[in-house]
Amino acid sequence: VPTKTAGGLSSPCGAISATVPHHRWKSQPRGDFCGCIGTGDVMSDLPQADRIAGLPHPCETEHLFGHDGACAQVLEAFNGDRMHHAWMLTGPKGIGKASLAYHIARFLLAAEPTGNSLFGTSPPATSLFVPADLQVARRIRAGSEPGLCVLRRPVDEKTGKLKTVIPVDTVRELRRFFSLSAGGNGRRVVIVDCIDEMNANAANALLKVLEEPPQNAVLLLVTHQPSRILPTIRSRCRTLACAPLSPEDLQRAFAQALPEQAFDPGLTALAAGSVGQAAELSLTHGTDTYGAIVSLCHGLPQLDRNALLKLANSTVRATDGKLEQLLDLLDLFLARLARAGVSAPGQEAARGEAEVFARLCPGPAAARIWADAQLELSQRARQGKIANLDPSSLILDMGLKIEETASKILREKGLS
Repeated sequence: VPTKTAGGLSSPCGAISATVPHHRWKSQPRGDFCGCIGTGDVMSDLPQADRIAGLPHPCETEHLFGHDGACAQVLEAFNGDRMHHAWMLTGPKGIGKASLAYHIARFLLAAEPTGNSLFGTSPPATSLFVPADLQVARRIRAGSEPGLCVLRRPVDEKTGKLKTVIPVDTVRELRRFFSLSAGGNGRRVVIVDCIDEMNANAANALLKVLEEPPQNAVLLLVTHQPSRILPTIRSRCRTLACAPLSPEDLQRAFAQALPEQAFDPGLTALAAGSVGQAAELSLTHGTDTYGAIVSLCHGLPQLDRNALLKLANSTVRATDGKLEQLLDLLDLFLARLARAGVSAPGQEAARGEAEVFARLCPGPAAARIWADAQLELSQRARQGKIANLDPSSLILDMGLKIEETASKILREKGLS
């Protein structure tokens, strides 16, 4: 088991420094693991930037759902001996881009060299799938594959918390990684998860690698916001656009990630094709919170003050992330409410939602009012968090603004 390093250059499930040759890795006690060493091993308390709490790491995902088009592009390039040295995996957060990156990495590190062999020309590959019991797959899960390097936000050794960015020192260590002798089939793969989190110096250091890519190296750059990436980096990458999952693929991916968790039908509407979002909402009872918001708005234009106070106070002594989730769900509720006035109603995210939307947003004029309210409340929430305002006061203030907006709309329609 490799030693833990401060540089942030790590294996997907553990902390492997590319500055140390693999034959010199030293064993550490199990308490020092920086991540999963396998599905049955002890997990570390250290945070991982590329892992959602309570879910398997992307390197453990056995089957991909909803990204057949992206897989086909990679296979076409590989079979045609036109494999680009850098691929940018784009799309919303949580749809499986990191899992796709690990599937590509496993495939490239396990595949036989292209071209003629002793037994003739190798047949074209038809799938990126690599059996979980193959040695390469096992090494990746164990964090001991010398041909794979993962860049992600490292842990700050002083605070024990994740750094807010991927620093330049982490990217510079790639030079040492590429200087090591390549084993196996001679390929080396780098996964950056995600490039959005690099600071300016780190992005410039990565650009230098892309300008002069090492031989038989492939870089897989995961991004949720490609428009924010340097144009000079984007221009040197081939884009793999990944779309949100269909309802069917979302349920299948959810069942694979959380086989013992029931799939709430409301997740289809709330998660917007993101299995990561669906899993987080399920594990943190987010669907119940959204249902409470819909129930609270059932009484508009007069809010139940006790129910609003209970919802606000639920964030005071809650675990980390409860306030952020509540604010996100309030924002999502208002967005769905505004859309209801200009488009056909979709699947309900909570019982009674369609009735609330039909009454509070009967047409385009009301939709514009709710859209303006959403923008204003979203700005209030951001400013409130920056100013470290009392969470319950912030929620109460937002609830009163929603009440005021509903009163205005219903009064104009003669329904208040």
